[in-house]
Amino acid sequence: MAVAQFRAPAVRDVSDPAEVRRAIRRGDISGHTAGLAPGRVQGNLAILPKDLAGDFLRFCTLNPKPCPVIGLSEPGDPTVPALGMDLDLRTDIPRYRVWKDGVLVDEPTDIRSWWRDDLVAFVIGCSFSFEEALIQDSIPMRHIGCNTTVPMWRTNIACAPAGPFAGPMVVSMRPLKPADAIRAVQITSRFPAVHGAPVHIGLPEAIGIRDLGAPDYGDPVEVKADELPVFWACGVTPQSVIAAAKPPFAITHAPGSMLVTDLTNSRIAAL
Repeated sequence: MAVAQFRAPAVRDVSDPAEVRRAIRRGDISGHTAGLAPGRVQGNLAILPKDLAGDFLRFCTLNPKPCPVIGLSEPGDPTVPALGMDLDLRTDIPRYRVWKDGVLVDEPTDIRSWWRDDLVAFVIGCSFSFEEALIQDSIPMRHIGCNTTVPMWRTNIACAPAGPFAGPMVVSMRPLKPADAIRAVQITSRFPAVHGAPVHIGLPEAIGIRDLGAPDYGDPVEVKADELPVFWACGVTPQSVIAAAKPPFAITHAPGSMLVTDLTNSRIAAL
């Protein structure tokens, strides 16, 4: 599934998460949010009617690797003060996806016209946090160097079901040299709130991935002869599961377009 093309951001201060959110509201940022507000946690988004929120929360609890919840709204409330006092879930993500009965019906940059009083929002930890820690340790992220969205695949790894929510785990992949892959396991293990350590290394066919050049989401990246594909649980998993459950109504983020929060990556590190 192709990710929409976006124009370059125009932000006065990309280090300030509140300024980044204001720029998104103005439409100055309409693409992926990787690299914005360094040191701050970014989140995936899933929004469901209240009558499905309990089952979805149980699904996330049973599947903490792909679905680590870092924020939860009250029904009908588009704010999560613990993640940012001026944060508005209806306007502060560059691109959303609106689903009806499992079918994608809209990809707006603002969901105020879609908002309802019965909606509950889940903010789920994003790999951008552990990527920053990897880069700080001189482990390169090829998709960032290429200014593309990380490649993601649906796998044959089954998530634990809860109510109507069931389906395979989605993983993201980063090609790394073996020594860097070992170090990446050590580093990302410190960040369970943003997917933690990899779920698989090498042998993509063992988890149901037939072609590394054809991701289900995001953009392909080269895996060189001296590199291993390293796979992490991915926050796009809820999108796949929601599409399979076919709820009457749901909203998610577009892959790569995240919610920039005020939380610092250092605060969510386990060690």
